[in-house]
Amino acid sequence: MAEMTETPSTAQRGGARLMDRTEYRNKPKPLTGLAADPVIGAVRKMSEKRYGCIIVVDTEGKIEGIVTERDVMSKIVGSKMDPETTTLGDIMTHDPRVAREDDLMLDWLRIMSNERFRRLPVVDDDGRPKALFTQGDFVSYTWPDLVEQAKNLAKATVASNFPWLLVGGGILIYALGTLVVIGLS
Repeated sequence: MAEMTETPSTAQRGGARLMDRTEYRNKPKPLTGLAADPVIGAVRKMSEKRYGCIIVVDTEGKIEGIVTERDVMSKIVGSKMDPETTTLGDIMTHDPRVAREDDLMLDWLRIMSNERFRRLPVVDDDGRPKALFTQGDFVSYTWPDLVEQAKNLAKATVASNFPWLLVGGGILIYALGTLVVIGLS
């Protein structure tokens, strides 16, 4: 399994670790299957549970790979392979990146963005899946930062254009006042 080797960020805030997030505590157990399982069965399970992937584990429950909706589309549908005879092991991404529950959200957000993958299995000390984070989970973490940045940008824009806004506001009030006076005449 390819694990994160980067040094954790020094800038931490509340909920900075994967395990601190509400998403982590409320996540259902990830969908798993064996490498020898036919793709068709995995796709049915994914559809039934509305999951975007299935984690491929060995007989001890340790992660061997991952199969995503994209894998099914490009490798099965796109290559016209038979989903009943093709196995998860035939199309899985071997040794996917995995995280530990005490890893930092921002580190993984950067890695996932740079390496262009959307699903991150979280494993226990034995390499067994505990949870699965998606890009959506990371968006919920960064959303407060984005709102704050937008607010600061709006303040900076208004502050730098305040004289023009004041003049424009004065003209607008004058025009409305004139219309009211004309309407009363």
